[in-house]
Amino acid sequence: MHADADNSPANTTSTSDSPPAAASAPAKDVAIFAGGCFWGVEHAYQQVPGVIEAVSGYIGGEVSDPNYRQVCTDTTGHAEAVRVTYDPAKISYRELVDIFWRVHDPTTVNRQGPDYGSQYRSAIFFNNPDQERIARESVIALEESKRFGKRSIVTQINPASTFWPAEEYHQEYLDKHPNVTCHVDFGFLDELKQNK
Repeated sequence: MHADADNSPANTTSTSDSPPAAASAPAKDVAIFAGGCFWGVEHAYQQVPGVIEAVSGYIGGEVSDPNYRQVCTDTTGHAEAVRVTYDPAKISYRELVDIFWRVHDPTTVNRQGPDYGSQYRSAIFFNNPDQERIARESVIALEESKRFGKRSIVTQINPASTFWPAEEYHQEYLDKHPNVTCHVDFGFLDELKQNK
């Protein structure tokens, strides 16, 4: 098993010698989103006030500890995804889902921009019943809003399984390579920061 794999949805640890979480650190929660190539999705969430960490990785497949080359064969079943650790006192899960709809096109099956294959599918991986409910309600509201016209929302909503962090060179990729283009339009981030 990969040392960095996150087998628990909430990714929390506790020992009998530890003080209560409220006394030692702010509360944290985890959300997992797949919206095509993880570089842009990760970069967008890193800019959001209340997000503690965004990590690129793989989820939803059949192979343990997959690597990028394997996932790109479109045979492992994994999606490129981003694990977002956030402070729920500063940003809600519902707000993170709303951002998800802005960082990708949820109407294209297994494709975002120039990238295609099931690893680029649109999916929300929920960690608890509340996240599932919020995600499903959000899909209904998005469909009713007609933001995407007559196109249907094809985003999968699945229970979270093991999240495998991607190789180090994928982490903060757009920060390391500012001239790389991406399917994500980051224009909404300024508006988001002004409203927080």
